[in-house]
Amino acid sequence: MATPKTFHVKSFGCQMNVYDGERMAEAMAASGYASVASERDADVVVLNTCHIREKATEKVYSDIGRLRKGKPNQMIAVAGCVAQAEGAEIVRRAKVDVVVGPQAYHNLPRLVADAARGAPALDTNMPLLSKFGALPARRRVGPSAFLTVQEGCDKFCTYCVVPYTRGAEVSRPFDAIVEEARALVGAGAQEITLLGQNVNAWSDGDRDLGALIRVLDRVPGLSRIRYTTSHPNDMTEGLIDAHRDVESLMPFLHLPVQSGNDRILRAMNRSHTRDSYLRIIDRVRAARPDIALSGDFIVGFPGETEAEFADTLSLVDEVAHASAFSFKYSPRAGTPAATMPDQIAPEVMTERLARLQERLARDQAAFNRATVGKRCEVLVERTGKLPGQMLGKSPWLQSVLLENGPPVGTLVEVEITAAGPNSLTGVPALSAAA
Repeated sequence: MATPKTFHVKSFGCQMNVYDGERMAEAMAASGYASVASERDADVVVLNTCHIREKATEKVYSDIGRLRKGKPNQMIAVAGCVAQAEGAEIVRRAKVDVVVGPQAYHNLPRLVADAARGAPALDTNMPLLSKFGALPARRRVGPSAFLTVQEGCDKFCTYCVVPYTRGAEVSRPFDAIVEEARALVGAGAQEITLLGQNVNAWSDGDRDLGALIRVLDRVPGLSRIRYTTSHPNDMTEGLIDAHRDVESLMPFLHLPVQSGNDRILRAMNRSHTRDSYLRIIDRVRAARPDIALSGDFIVGFPGETEAEFADTLSLVDEVAHASAFSFKYSPRAGTPAATMPDQIAPEVMTERLARLQERLARDQAAFNRATVGKRCEVLVERTGKLPGQMLGKSPWLQSVLLENGPPVGTLVEVEITAAGPNSLTGVPALSAAA
């Protein structure tokens, strides 16, 4: 195989995968490979995969087939959670060139070089030593950047593959996180989102995530801090207090609940109850009354009755999430839920999901409408689809469209003038005053 010179990374799934994709690209660039915008122009295509849902896994195989058909001699590397879970099977089934798991992607340049020489190129080791020290320094980033602080999961929800693909919960050292945050700000970031499979499980000695946020708040040039994804059991008092005290911590919390019924939560091994979740919500709202709440929901978990699903709908009505992600249960091989009795019929799941999403959309639209007429700061992140249009994020993580807005990287006060179901429209406050 000819020596590859260019690469393209395509990431699927969560924000963690976006971050991992960025770091793989930086590792490849540091090793002399050139990034290209299109997979058609790349000598190496890296598919950075997600394994949470069955359809996401099948899409990877579909993409491999499409790439092989379009450019047979192109090198294909499969990275991420599908690589970790199905490494040998991917090689057998799809004949890819490189397979690298999420704890070994710092070795991607070496594996690409090995594959070009015809050597085996599979690495799904999960070493105890951190990969982060082997990655190159951060270079240029956008106004908003991701920073992984915690990886892995010890919760073992019965439907989830993450503990098997990402390993046990591991927290990055405090000093390394602060150093990377400063490097990100130096490279252009004004907002940093702290990432982890259970990000609020992060700890270092007696420091919890709230303490880390208080230190990051003092990094010169860092205007905004966010974090995701959280687990209800790890919402410490220190973290809730940070929402009250730290101005740069944005008023947004993504806190998955999955179901509003206690029996289903026990079957999921969620380790929280409906009541404990609602009490956390009350405490967070007391600390930060303007906070926007987001959640995750699964419908059709094995054995879920109509009455148990109705408990989820009533929880949605009680919380009124500003945004949410909702899914039909997807059985994943090797998880306890996949072999549970009373699997729900697909058509029942589809109907329940439609009812749930109708209520979630109702609440999101209501939250968006409530921001009309308010003034808030918007961080401009990129150009919009229309000439002169700019796109940024509100403190509550809503997309805000600005006509003739300021350039990318500007943190501007905006008056919200209109709200749609998925975005807001605004004008810079000075323009509104004029």
